[in-house]
Amino acid sequence: MNNDLVGFINIYKEKGYTSHDVVNIVRKQLDRIKTGHTGTLDPDAEGVLPICIGKATKLAGQIAADIKEYRAEITLGITTTTEDISGDIIEQKNVDVSEDSVIKTIESFIGEYEQIPPMYSAIKINGKKLYELAREGKEVERKTRLVNIYDISGINKKEYNKYIFTVLCSKGTYIRTLCSDIGKKLGCGGCMSDLVRTRSGSFYIEDSIKLDEFKSAVANGLVKDIISDVESVLGDHTKVTVSEKAHKYLYNGNKIHLNYIDKVVREGEKLRVYDENDRLIGIYRVNDGYIKPVTMLI
Repeated sequence: MNNDLVGFINIYKEKGYTSHDVVNIVRKQLDRIKTGHTGTLDPDAEGVLPICIGKATKLAGQIAADIKEYRAEITLGITTTTEDISGDIIEQKNVDVSEDSVIKTIESFIGEYEQIPPMYSAIKINGKKLYELAREGKEVERKTRLVNIYDISGINKKEYNKYIFTVLCSKGTYIRTLCSDIGKKLGCGGCMSDLVRTRSGSFYIEDSIKLDEFKSAVANGLVKDIISDVESVLGDHTKVTVSEKAHKYLYNGNKIHLNYIDKVVREGEKLRVYDENDRLIGIYRVNDGYIKPVTMLI
């Protein structure tokens, strides 16, 4: 019934649900259509969780790679096994640091920095997820990851040991770990005590809908009204049309010479590529005089 549905639904994931729970609920409501998410949110976190529908699942990796924004709360003086407030407490210390020192320390993380992923994460090492090893009481060495904190703003003190702030960051940034690293740098320890994802790429929290609203839309036959199409989500990718002369190469997923497209493009640029019938074929990248497919949607 819903095999023709293609696009994205901007779900507001509420606390208590895993990202996989949300995917399963959406899939079941849409008659088992292919469904996926674009970046995990922990059960205790909430906020924007874009869900891919139908052929748009092929674009999940690209959407997940986009910029993220979070509203985070850090509790200073507490260090836990999971780097957030849900973990077992490892150490507690008095918070004897000034508000000015806290703000300057938080802001000092703006820019690129090497982050060690937490043990309680879904990263795999030798085929096993880190959180599975952690539950067995094992800790393994993790390679650092270069992450980019584009901006930190809106730092406010809530209580003597709690601060909230907004983080704009790259894919793969663990806000739990950022909070832990802030606490280490201050010398008193710290953990994340609340997290709301307010943006994932072109998906914003003010446009998101909760699962009850999604279910209501399905029940009332309005599901197409809440699905964003691929074109609107990838609107920053230049639209190009391939000449009919090159359709054979286009439909086979081959590279296509720049002579067969209708626009001047830049090396490395990502494109939305269409045939002359205005059918979206896929996402391509410009490389060495050709456009080459990144993700085919046919």
